[in-house]
Amino acid sequence: MSNGRASQRPSALKTGFAPWLFLGVGTILCLLAVDVAPWLKEYPENWVIPLSDGITAAASWFVDNFKWAFRGISWLLNWPMWGVQSVLQWLPWPLTIAFFAIFAHRYGSFRLALFTSLALGYMAVVGYWSESMNTLALVTLSVPLSISIGLALGIVAFKSERTDRVIQPTLDLMQTIPAFAYLIPILFLFGFGPVVGLISSAIFAIPPMVRNTILGLKQVPPAVLESGIMSGCTPRQRFWQVELPTALPQIMIGVNQSTMAALSMVIIAAIIGGFDDIGWEVLSTMRKAQFGNSLLAGMVIALLAMILDRLSWALANQQNVPNRPRDSLISRYKHSFIALAAFIVITILAQLLPAFATYPDAWVFYPADSLNEFVNYIVRNYWSVMESIKNNTLFFIMLPLRNGLSVAINPFTWGFEVTPVMIWGYAIATTLLTLWLYLRKSWRHATGAAVFALFLFFGTTGTPWPVFIGITTLVAYQAGGRRVALFAFFSMAFMLINGLWHPVMLSVYLCGTAVLLSIILGGLIGIWAAHNDTVSSIIRPINDTLQTMPQFVLLIPVLMLFRVGEFSALLAVIAYAIVPPIRYFEHGLRSVPTEIVEAARQMGCTPRQMLFEVKLPLALPVIMLGLNQAIMYGLGMLVIAAMVGTQGLGQQIFLALGKADMGRGIVTGLSMALVAMVADRILQAYSRKRQEALGL
Repeated sequence: MSNGRASQRPSALKTGFAPWLFLGVGTILCLLAVDVAPWLKEYPENWVIPLSDGITAAASWFVDNFKWAFRGISWLLNWPMWGVQSVLQWLPWPLTIAFFAIFAHRYGSFRLALFTSLALGYMAVVGYWSESMNTLALVTLSVPLSISIGLALGIVAFKSERTDRVIQPTLDLMQTIPAFAYLIPILFLFGFGPVVGLISSAIFAIPPMVRNTILGLKQVPPAVLESGIMSGCTPRQRFWQVELPTALPQIMIGVNQSTMAALSMVIIAAIIGGFDDIGWEVLSTMRKAQFGNSLLAGMVIALLAMILDRLSWALANQQNVPNRPRDSLISRYKHSFIALAAFIVITILAQLLPAFATYPDAWVFYPADSLNEFVNYIVRNYWSVMESIKNNTLFFIMLPLRNGLSVAINPFTWGFEVTPVMIWGYAIATTLLTLWLYLRKSWRHATGAAVFALFLFFGTTGTPWPVFIGITTLVAYQAGGRRVALFAFFSMAFMLINGLWHPVMLSVYLCGTAVLLSIILGGLIGIWAAHNDTVSSIIRPINDTLQTMPQFVLLIPVLMLFRVGEFSALLAVIAYAIVPPIRYFEHGLRSVPTEIVEAARQMGCTPRQMLFEVKLPLALPVIMLGLNQAIMYGLGMLVIAAMVGTQGLGQQIFLALGKADMGRGIVTGLSMALVAMVADRILQAYSRKRQEALGL
């Protein structure tokens, strides 16, 4: 046995353990030198390179010289914006509902038409019809704009590999840089007003369309291309009449995702647009802590998202439905005739009966006061329970991960003081656990335990920055090689030299805690759903609701119960980041080949062995994609979470926006994007390795 273990150690050194030994020695030396060299822990301000000042100067020069062109674009877009808004406000509310219901029935089903009617009816009943139509006007223009630009860019990237190499990292930046970061230059270039919200929504919604266009065109089967060539098509005919129609289902998914992305920006657009839409209503009621009002208005955004989501999916699925023969002109165009009849009848009624033109105030049912009172009742009667949950999470989970056990443990939080004996006991226990894992498991298990113990004791904000950079760079190297390691190193160096290291660590702590809890809770739910069809059918609409609901709306129920603070931000991030782990755990486990499961069952595996030794290892590449998406969702929520009292990069972006500091906003937004991209590159590389190892 001892000879076997001894023979494993040289192989461990050859497979990557030696760099960790050197890094471990460097970490110990760094920790011992912190007292005499405090710059190892706090990056000196006089070492900061004022890159943001240079960006601000360059951006100011660009704005001064080219602002006229962008203001011209803004002026041109203002006319269709005004036109669509005027039409939607002029149309009688029953007619708008009828048009949407007819469209839903034509391309979907009776159930979709009923849902659409009830959802739009809710907007009228609660008195938000006018605001909802203003929001719909914004989306009606921003979505076609983003779809047309995204389709053109996707086609160009598909046809030119050189262009694709430029577009792909640009899309990464567009999807990972928070929208608030690029609002500052947009405001300077286009000015204030509803059109600025339209432009920001369109920019945010372009990447999904580009990606799905490229993916759809790449997935066209070779047999289809060959048939086009054999039919004598010219290259232009082959593209427009063969490739593009074949890729249309995937492109329609891009239309769906772009629609959702544009609608998720309505509240941010309200911040900069001064537009009397539903986004502004949510924002203003949230600022006044009117939780019932915020919830009612937030439901409008969620319902609009669901309507547009289901309608766009219905259109996408319609592409795969063959045309059925029609016997008559009426049966062929029955939905058009019904829409025309509805227009004539309702327009006449609106002239005769004012209630058909404008929804009467007397019919409005607005239970905001009742909801506020219900919230107050819960807070009054269960305040001690909620405070206990919040304080225990803060003291025993969040503070140790942020500041480390060495700071988090004190008489106020844990009830006792940290002593030198405890510190030595922790160090000895960590060393023994690491040695045991090295001897009984592998050097990877031992290294993981040592790194976790280090961060748990010092926290993300207390760990010296050279140690954090070294660990992340080595992980990136062993996961994806030299290119990924260099990208990780220079990304972190960029954040460091720009004086953003402390905000970055605060963001990493909050997002890391939320993702960790999301993976645990979401993984358990996903495993349950993968083995129970009833649970899966219940969870699916909940996931759909969480994904289609704009980020701001997720803050409302959290603020109702737990008020402003880091714990509220944590819950909001979890609510947004928990969906990918649930989906990918379930999808990965259900995708395990049946023959492998049957073979394991015939070998006598227990259900526990089947799960942990067969299904989860095979599903790991898919699960890693879920982890990747959870990190992306968590980072995307950090800027929104900054509105409820958190610190970090999100707060820095808000400060830059408040001061109209273009350079600081761009540098901070780019730093958040780099955090997301480093995590993405590492996880993708690790996932590819696992797939190759499993022969997938």
